[in-house]
Amino acid sequence: MYKSHFKVFAFAVATLLLASCNNNNKPAEQTPVEVKKEVAVNAPAFSSDSAYSYTQTQCNFGPRNMNSKAHDKCGKWLIAKIKTLADTVYVQNFDVNAFDGKVLKCSNIIAVFNPKATTRILLTSHWDSRPWADQDKVDRDKPIISASDGASGVGTLMEVARAMKAKPSSIGVDIFFNDAEDYGYTSTLSDLVQKKSDGDMEDTYCLGAQYWSKTPHVPGYKADFGVLLDMAAGHNAVFTRDGTSAFNAGWVQDLIWGNARQIGFSNYFSNQNTPALTDDHYYINQIAKIPTVDIIAYDGQSSSHLFPEYWHTHNDNMSVIDKSTLDAVGKTLLYTIYKYDAEHKAQ
Repeated sequence: MYKSHFKVFAFAVATLLLASCNNNNKPAEQTPVEVKKEVAVNAPAFSSDSAYSYTQTQCNFGPRNMNSKAHDKCGKWLIAKIKTLADTVYVQNFDVNAFDGKVLKCSNIIAVFNPKATTRILLTSHWDSRPWADQDKVDRDKPIISASDGASGVGTLMEVARAMKAKPSSIGVDIFFNDAEDYGYTSTLSDLVQKKSDGDMEDTYCLGAQYWSKTPHVPGYKADFGVLLDMAAGHNAVFTRDGTSAFNAGWVQDLIWGNARQIGFSNYFSNQNTPALTDDHYYINQIAKIPTVDIIAYDGQSSSHLFPEYWHTHNDNMSVIDKSTLDAVGKTLLYTIYKYDAEHKAQ
């Protein structure tokens, strides 16, 4: 760090000297450089045991695929639990038509912390589970537990909520549990489900995020930035810089990945650039116009050449959840929130 700063300083001095020589020895004008004041960050403790327990509780209901009894029971538990932690909770109940003609009964759940604050951060993860194991070799027509791809993101954000209740921040935070993310069509479903829609198949995913982005829980809702968690809890997970996040919210990527390195989690947060993804953050960026990044595991060596091997299979169960990864993501989120808070107080 020190050497890097020294090189920049030396280059700047040399540039100024050269400019001075080329300007008949007149002093070169210097543009003041704003240096961000270092602030003390006092984030609350994050418990990976608690995040793991919240994840396990969701999985205990069974697959939470749309219109199922387990989905209904989990939704009721989630609403009741988050109400004990947040200042205000909004529930958006709505119906959407899926690609196969089914009407999905959806519930977006939004937990609000410090509702009067104008400076806000949005955190989100989907709480439904995949109705098919279309990437598996067995029981492909059956729903999956979705421990990592769904439950773990919610579990992490539930623990973030518990931590913020214990030690509130002066900025606002909104935790958005979005529904019907994983009821989407891909070619791997061609032998399992009849497609009735001729529209863009990518848009058959992320239905809850699309609905909220068009009709947020508060009219005119704005946040400085957003963070999506998706498959952010597996063993040896690596979170790369996906193209959608980089294009729409590059400065937020720099912020989150930089904070992760600062507190010792650079082995999880990689600076590798990887393909653009259509995930909940795509619609939040495009429709709600909130710069949002995706913290999502990347595995270029897997059979999908993109996501971990357990993705959309029955292997996505509690055995893939790693408390160390939960710890890295949860602590990075809390550090980001409370550092952002401290910097705004210092302004």
